Amino acid sequence: MRAKELFPDVFSRHARAYKRRQDALRRQGGLRARTLLIEGIGAGPGDQVLDLACGPGTLTLQLAELVAPDGQAVGIDLAPGMLEVAQASAPAGLPVRFELMDIEDLRFPDASFDAATCAHGLQFCADLDRALGQARRVLRSEARFGATVPLDRSSSVGEAIVSRIAGDRLPPGPETPDRDRTRAIVSDANAFRLHVEMAGFRNVRVQRVRESHRWENPAELIDMASSWWVLAERLEQLSQPDREALLTLARQTLEAQYGAGPIESHSTSSLLFADV
Repeated sequence: MRAKELFPDVFSRHARAYKRRQDALRRQGGLRARTLLIEGIGAGPGDQVLDLACGPGTLTLQLAELVAPDGQAVGIDLAPGMLEVAQASAPAGLPVRFELMDIEDLRFPDASFDAATCAHGLQFCADLDRALGQARRVLRSEARFGATVPLDRSSSVGEAIVSRIAGDRLPPGPETPDRDRTRAIVSDANAFRLHVEMAGFRNVRVQRVRESHRWENPAELIDMASSWWVLAERLEQLSQPDREALLTLARQTLEAQYGAGPIESHSTSSLLFADV
């Protein structure tokens, strides 16, 4: 299946669960790479900022607060359900708007923005070079681009346990071979840097950011793991009783292995900044 055939529908169906996961991680300080992205992008009052693949608007709303009152943050995504959740989360009067748009085909004039971000979104692109080129095109002179991409996931412990318990009962995850090249590029810091430079950016910097996540108990970890699209897409193919029985057993297995909690897990992301 092609990425653009899969992800808009999948992320729309799981948008609310995804936002709950993001909110939980943010409260516990587990989104360190995204926090550094916001701090390092340098957005300030009056700026026009673009948030690519904005999802439920977690970063877009933070950017809007930074550029208020005279600037504006624009979040775009291909999943209508994500945009609905994002819009519903926006406080009245905050200078923010959300649009349904492909990051590989931005419908903005050249040099429209003072900064652009993409938090954990580039790995979903089928054509990374086109997406980077579009980002460069809509940025003004002296603007800054920042992005994060995951190198592993905090949900992997819970996901691995669910998969092991389920065995053949759990359908395989969906494949999107058209983005294999993109995933290979963003997972290699040197290749990632090179492709960003090829898009016309300069002074490209890439660093690895290690993040720690604290889960109060096995139930919380399994709940967060099952809300992530990879596992959620597989679980929803089971009947409700089978799904509940599987997740209950996964919680019990996790508790037997790690105790009643809290449980700490870790993930690593790449953080990239580049100048125009």
